[in-house]
Amino acid sequence: MLETVVPGVYAWVQPDGTWWVNNAGAVVGGDDVFVVDTCATEARTRRFLAAVDEAAGGRPVRMAVNTHQHGDHTYGNSLLPRASVLIGHELMREALRTDPIIDGCPPFWEPVPDWGDVTRRVPDVAVRDSLTVHAGPTRIELLHPGGPAHTTGDLVAWLPEQRVLFTGDLVFSGLTPLVFMGSVEGAMRALDWMAALEPEHLVPGHGPLLHGGPAIGEAFGKLRRYCQLVLDHVKPGLSPLAAAHDCDLGEFAAWADAERIVLNLHRAYASRFGTEMDLVAALRDAVTWRGGPMPTSV
Repeated sequence: MLETVVPGVYAWVQPDGTWWVNNAGAVVGGDDVFVVDTCATEARTRRFLAAVDEAAGGRPVRMAVNTHQHGDHTYGNSLLPRASVLIGHELMREALRTDPIIDGCPPFWEPVPDWGDVTRRVPDVAVRDSLTVHAGPTRIELLHPGGPAHTTGDLVAWLPEQRVLFTGDLVFSGLTPLVFMGSVEGAMRALDWMAALEPEHLVPGHGPLLHGGPAIGEAFGKLRRYCQLVLDHVKPGLSPLAAAHDCDLGEFAAWADAERIVLNLHRAYASRFGTEMDLVAALRDAVTWRGGPMPTSV
């Protein structure tokens, strides 16, 4: 559903926000439309772009940004107008260029998503630290948090006049966050970095929108506590899977996609002990912890 955040700024919110079901957005300014992320599948992306087209009165999409490389935010890129300029972080661009999952999703999820008629499209413009663009009179600042967080190539879209922040997956609203391709400590630093912007409206990568400083602060606090829980369970002598079995999720037990504790612990272990993280082994352990493939509703 396309929700109006403030006049001219829209969020495409896809319940229930679990695996492969993301949020996206659009900014309509003057004669221009700026899009934030696409969706995982052809069908979902076409619905999103049709809703944006209706809200924008047929104004063309001139530019778009990917907040990071994951397929739920990028696989629909090829459905954007070919004349549009696509922007992403330089590390995100390379990661999407070499991403194998768009060519065939492994059976760690069930049902295995059907991407539909999409092809790989990587950004035309690569950002290292920051870039300012405009949709008509609306200023949009594309900012990198300064280090790995959700991934190594995250960007947020910050509208300083409207106090609207599109966070990508630096924020999961009301469900388990994922940092296995980034850094647990970096994700915590990114929360402080975003809080310093003092947003009044926040569009997370997954889950409901957040409005008002207190609600946003509370959400940031919960995410910080979750990250600290992960770090507290990095224990020498225990594997990440064993540590996950030993972990009481407490206040986070009701969050969807709880199996991400295993993936996040794999990342925390790799960071703590200076080892390379095996993504396939981490996904296998998550399936083992859950007792079966991770569910999708794509």
